[in-house]
Amino acid sequence: MKLKMNSKYFKWGITAFSVIAGGICFYYLIFHISEFTQNVKSLFSVVMPVVFGLIIAYLLTPILNFIEQKILHPLFDRLKIKETARRKKIIRGIAVILTSLLMIFAIYALIAMLISQIVPSIQTIISNFDGYVGDLSTWLNNLMEDNQELKNYVMPQVTKLFSSLETWLDDTANLLEKSGEVLKTVSLSILSFLKVAWNFIIGFIISIYVLASKETFSAQGKKMIYAIFETDSANAVLSSLRFVHRTFIGFISGKVLDSVIIGLLCFIGTTLLGTPYAALVSVIVGVTNVIPFFGPYLGAIPCAFLILIVDLSHPMNCVTFVIFILILQQVDGNLIGPRILGDSTGLSGFWVIFSITLFGGLFGVPGMIVGVPIFAVFFAAVKGLVNRSLQKKNLPLQSGVYLDMEYIDENGEVHKTEADDGNSTRQKMKEKHKKISEGFPFKRTFKKAADMSSDNSMEKQTKTEDREK
Repeated sequence: MKLKMNSKYFKWGITAFSVIAGGICFYYLIFHISEFTQNVKSLFSVVMPVVFGLIIAYLLTPILNFIEQKILHPLFDRLKIKETARRKKIIRGIAVILTSLLMIFAIYALIAMLISQIVPSIQTIISNFDGYVGDLSTWLNNLMEDNQELKNYVMPQVTKLFSSLETWLDDTANLLEKSGEVLKTVSLSILSFLKVAWNFIIGFIISIYVLASKETFSAQGKKMIYAIFETDSANAVLSSLRFVHRTFIGFISGKVLDSVIIGLLCFIGTTLLGTPYAALVSVIVGVTNVIPFFGPYLGAIPCAFLILIVDLSHPMNCVTFVIFILILQQVDGNLIGPRILGDSTGLSGFWVIFSITLFGGLFGVPGMIVGVPIFAVFFAAVKGLVNRSLQKKNLPLQSGVYLDMEYIDENGEVHKTEADDGNSTRQKMKEKHKKISEGFPFKRTFKKAADMSSDNSMEKQTKTEDREK
């Protein structure tokens, strides 16, 4: 017997099998959630190098495109080299090599700065910590000399805080003297570092292959989408994926570039102002600036506190630094940021804060960084569904139309609230609501039934009177 794929019995069988398999999977997921989570973690750990490679390739794609379109293609045109497949391969190979070298140089520069500038600054802070605590305690005592109640409350809290911090620093500094703990800590740290470094190296190699053949992978992905979905649905999927790409790559690459510029400007400004630990402060400000909205404050507050306790004899340095950071953030928010980022997300300030708070609470710092573009995609999807629903009903799409709207009649005409006072306004509203209610079908039916009942009762009363006569 030949099996017919389009037979209704075959489709029923596939549906029944899918329902049963889905029920079994749901049962397993509910009652074996820990095993399922562990399996997912194991699978994710295995494919981590590939994930690293895709992420690296995705982040390096704008640099590769810039090198190809702005540097190599104009250079080859000036050399009068014809447009052939061989030329494209040569340009792609040179662009991949230059992009990889730029990434290696950036990592090397970051590590060199950490070793030459930031590590000595942290060591100096740890070695002079006792002196900083004593200076800060003396300064607080002098500051609250006239308010004894506040002093009795604040000073014990400050002493407790610095005692805990000093204990942590002592444990860190004396860790070298504890061979067993050192061996265990160093071993775990080295293993974790080597694992991450190995995944990163393999991922970097994978990213080179992805960058070299990114058009091929893109074409294969499009072919699969059109094979799975209908043509209209596939077009919609591709359009959505392009929007997601523009949102993510525009926001992330722009925010990284913006943070690098802010870090460099902060280093120049703090160096000119004579701020202590200018390199460390600039790195903190630049890194935290990647986080939208909250980032500048998350970086500026600990830096200002560090400057204050390091240089208590000149507290105006801390005030000067705070003023400089406020000016720098205003320049970033009004000049640098809009030129680099533009309106890449399309979210208002409230939704930016909401997305950072939500994803930061769920996924920590990485969630705060990618939460805005993720929520922007979700917001755009909901907005598209709402607009399509309004279009089907022939209703206006602009939000401003609904701002002072009172109601929409059955013809789709928008009636706005009239600027009137007193009883006249209430009377007009009553009349409008009366007209609306009278327009409802059930209202007209009830009115017609009442009229018919009234007519019947009048006829009965007339017939009774005639009989009595």
